[in-house]
Amino acid sequence: MCTLPLLRSICRECYSEPEAVYQTLRRKGMNLVTVSDHDSIEAGEALSRYPDFFVSEEVTCRMPSGTELHVGVYDLTEPQHVEIQRRRNDLPRLMAYLNEQQLFFSVNHAFSALTGRRTLQDFVWVDTLFPAAEVRNGHLPERGNFLAERMAEQSGMARLGGSDAHTLYSLGSVCTHVAGARDKAEFLRGLRQGRGEVLGKSGTFWHLTRDVLHIAAALMDEKPLAALLAPLLVAAPVVTVLNYAVENLFARYWGRRWERWQDLDKRRSAGGMRAAPGEAGA
Repeated sequence: MCTLPLLRSICRECYSEPEAVYQTLRRKGMNLVTVSDHDSIEAGEALSRYPDFFVSEEVTCRMPSGTELHVGVYDLTEPQHVEIQRRRNDLPRLMAYLNEQQLFFSVNHAFSALTGRRTLQDFVWVDTLFPAAEVRNGHLPERGNFLAERMAEQSGMARLGGSDAHTLYSLGSVCTHVAGARDKAEFLRGLRQGRGEVLGKSGTFWHLTRDVLHIAAALMDEKPLAALLAPLLVAAPVVTVLNYAVENLFARYWGRRWERWQDLDKRRSAGGMRAAPGEAGA
């Protein structure tokens, strides 16, 4: 369900059926398909019959500081999902289990305000424990994605990306390519070895606004009485503009703190690093 106070009881974050997701991605040229719902693997029940599909999950975990983080876990089973959900409020226990099970996992949108507040200690844990990072999210502004890529480069993490699509229109806007991979095993092995290439662009205001309107239309189709809320849709562009402003401010603030922790601000001032998008550089 949506997390916005006025909508959390009536509106879902996504109305796309798993079969439609799969078929859309195959038409867009994907050789492998996965779905990473929030703390759920239900889509896998509908799609597990396809040999080019594998089950994934975006786990909402609790950091030692009390903040939340989204962790992508790839190619897991139902028993593993159950155990992951048991441990997700204790990051060290969750990481121990993922490594014990030899599951591939990533930190997702580390410089995004999507999961709320952040602390510098969170980045210490991320730098220490995570083998991979989502460096391009198809719904986030370029600044946050740029910082995630720098973090992956600095920490030696594998890179991957995803569309973070909540409508069929956005599926495949970002994807991860491993050259020469012929099946799931070779693809995941290539990711672990750092051979993943992220394709696609960062999110834009228009991209997000379009998806919000499509979700609203799906809500009204499912619940006709929700059409009474239609006049509120004129405010959708305002909400998405504010969202992007918050995302950019959040990424700018935590990007600078992370840079200071890594001493990257000194290197950049010496000419060793390029400026982030939107910032002057010499």
